[in-house]
Amino acid sequence: MLGCDLGTLFKVTVAGGSYQEGLTTHLQGVPPGYLITEEEIYRDLLLRKPGQGELSSPRREPDVPIIYSGVNCADTMPGFHNEAYTNGTPMVILIPNLDRHFEHIEAYRVTNRTPRPGHASYASYVKYGQCDDSIGAGFFSGRYTATIVAAGVVAKRILKEVGIEVTGYVKEAAGIRMPDLPLEEIRSKVAAYKEFRRRHDPVYAALFASGKIKPEMRFLQKMAVLAEFEKEVPELPKKMKIGHVDEEAIEKELGIHPKLNCPHLETAKAMFERIIEITKQGDSTGGVVEIVATGVPAGMGEPVFRKLEGELGRMMSIGTIKAVESGAGYATKDMTGSQDNDQMEIVNGKVAFRSNNAGGITGGLTTGQPIVCRLVVKPTPTIAKPQHTIDKVSLENAVLSAVTRRDPTIAPRVWPVAEAFMACILLDHYMQHVAFQSLAKK
Repeated sequence: MLGCDLGTLFKVTVAGGSYQEGLTTHLQGVPPGYLITEEEIYRDLLLRKPGQGELSSPRREPDVPIIYSGVNCADTMPGFHNEAYTNGTPMVILIPNLDRHFEHIEAYRVTNRTPRPGHASYASYVKYGQCDDSIGAGFFSGRYTATIVAAGVVAKRILKEVGIEVTGYVKEAAGIRMPDLPLEEIRSKVAAYKEFRRRHDPVYAALFASGKIKPEMRFLQKMAVLAEFEKEVPELPKKMKIGHVDEEAIEKELGIHPKLNCPHLETAKAMFERIIEITKQGDSTGGVVEIVATGVPAGMGEPVFRKLEGELGRMMSIGTIKAVESGAGYATKDMTGSQDNDQMEIVNGKVAFRSNNAGGITGGLTTGQPIVCRLVVKPTPTIAKPQHTIDKVSLENAVLSAVTRRDPTIAPRVWPVAEAFMACILLDHYMQHVAFQSLAKK
């Protein structure tokens, strides 16, 4: 299978499948000297994983990452303190699948002859034939996006060192759109949401807060912990605290919705109610995810075929994404030039812009303004309503009724993936930018 890699200087390669042994993220270009732990990676993975309430699939995957290579196994010399720090070699992160029991596999097996409309299950069968990894949709399942989130944690950590910060959130869901808010307020609410989710996550409490998994442990020791923890996976729904918190108290204290990362609380509540209403009808919904990056220097990007907007368009690679817009995006079709142009002025000796319809990018190069992208998320293809399909083996008409685990909507789980994906692209281009500028004679 080709096409499973991204980047030039910061290169991400992913592998695995929904019901294979697990998933793998392979990173090249990670600089030495960074202390990145499984706990840090898991803090983002827990935001994406299923089994966390009414808005996600009931699959109970813990999504616990294990760093396999790319870090020092011990202090390399007396007096050195670099155990567990990145060492410049390729970094490999494993994410084992722990919730793949026979009854779930069988649910897919008995329906795999009838591909799900809106899903890749027909096209992948045509491409890969009888050996197509169709259990749980294989590599075409949203499950593979855990690999992107893991890579994004590393990218965001490195970007933060140079003052670049990436933030994602749900902008629209089930046809309900939040109003514009100051970025500082958005980031404050997103940070509060992330911390709330960590604080109420049973896997975090059982494995990381308890110290059962620590950076200094060997790989086999960590896997032994997961082998024991796998026995507890069926009980995870009962241990989920998010569904048992006092939601009104959380909303009042933090100003966030406990199950939906939309930074405008009233909109989040309306989104949630509408999603549940449509789900009860056996259907699914879509939405829009917005990602904003600040601190990006001006002049970053490569012209013509690798313009930064085009590179960010690669976020279409995320399953369920049907469109990516930059800045004002589709709205520019209804603007005049005088309305769309981001006029400039000098303020206190520095270049300033009066608007940001370009989304921080012109000519494929950054302007120094915030980079703003929005991703359109389609409704979940797997629904409870009967759908017309075919038997892909006998080529006869058929009707499909969903019997597998599914998400009512995907937007609440896509935003951490989009945040991570943008971070990977920005880090790759930042590294190219720094290399180019260091050699340029001006």
